[in-house]
Amino acid sequence: MTSSVSSLGRSAKQQLILTAERLYAVHGLDGAPLSRIVSEAGMSNKSAVQYHFGSKQALIAAILTNRLDDLTRRRTLLVARTPPADLRRVLETHQLPLMELAEDPDCYYLPFLEQLLHDVRHLENLPEAHQQMQHAYYARIGVLVPEIPRPLLDLRIEQASLTCLGLCAHRHRIRALGLATPPFALHVSQVLDGLVAQLSTPPSAETLAALDPSPTSRPTLHALP
Repeated sequence: MTSSVSSLGRSAKQQLILTAERLYAVHGLDGAPLSRIVSEAGMSNKSAVQYHFGSKQALIAAILTNRLDDLTRRRTLLVARTPPADLRRVLETHQLPLMELAEDPDCYYLPFLEQLLHDVRHLENLPEAHQQMQHAYYARIGVLVPEIPRPLLDLRIEQASLTCLGLCAHRHRIRALGLATPPFALHVSQVLDGLVAQLSTPPSAETLAALDPSPTSRPTLHALP
């Protein structure tokens, strides 16, 4: 029988979520069988995942929601006190809550997200509150960088999020190995400098020539966490 509360005071459901987040982050979505997740979560019921979530896909969705709710709340608070005309600060309000997670040695959310990007279909049904925040984030940046053609700017915003995720997941892995990393303040400032440049640098003639003006040719953009 699955215990309802773990030795650390977490519910069985929460223990499964955190264990799966870590194992999927380290071994990939196909490298951590449900039986191993149950075992390392300290559960005796071999069907604990099915009992609490119903399926592996539902477990993955629960891992996302477990962090996204807090990320959305933190971003909402930061947006409320951020000057809307400052591109760097707008970027900071959205990316800083994610960057902070890399500093928690027990949080594997960032490398977990990297694994999800191998199959972006996992990101198609994110919570409505998160999707609304993403749309507002795209709109705020669009006002601040009007000189960049909109299809190109949308692509740059998505790529900036991928850049931030990759750099912070890498920082998390380095810290997990016990190796030295730059101070957090320097890390944040340097990443934000790079993202500002990534968004606002004038496109080359080659890039502009490669843009296809047809609306049907625009790539599918994903609301990255």
